[in-house]
Parts: sequence; C-alpha cells; structure tokens
Amino acid sequence: MAENESALGEGADTGGEAPGAAAAPAPAQAQAQTEEITYHAVEKDGQVTAIWEMQGRKHLRTIDPRSRQGQEILRLYTAEHEQQ
Repeated sequence: MAENESALGEGADTGGEAPGAAAAPAPAQAQAQTEEITYHAVEKDGQVTAIWEMQGRKHLRTIDPRSRQGQEILRLYTAEHEQQ
C-alpha cells in the first residue's frame, strides 16, 4: 500500500461559551481534526487502479492514478521508497 501523509491544522471554536468556560470540542470532532490524511494505492494485477484519500478510517475521495494529482502522489511514494 502506498502512503503519503500530511498534517492538518487545528482550530478551536469558542463562540457562544460562557466567560471563563473551557472550550472543549466533542471527542469525535477533535479526533477528526487530528487524524492525518493518508493515500492508499489500490492494486489489481500489479497495476495501481485507484488511490484512496483517507482520514483515519474515513474514505474522503478516490483519485485516478492517471490524473496529474495521482501521478504526483505515486511519484512521491516511489521517491520515498527508493531512499529507504
């Protein structure tokens, strides 16, 4: 499986809180904000047929490996594995 990870920014929403109250996002929302975006190559008969963009276990979108973005993701993955 191919993976390329990028960090996500975090933000807090304190609107509507009483003065002095701590702003704490819901656990599911906080976890979704901190989950990293990963890319997974789907292979069939030795060929990459799709690239899945995932956030934790949630499938965000499918990227065509023939597209410009798909080619760049695959290029980054192969460059990382050649260095190791």
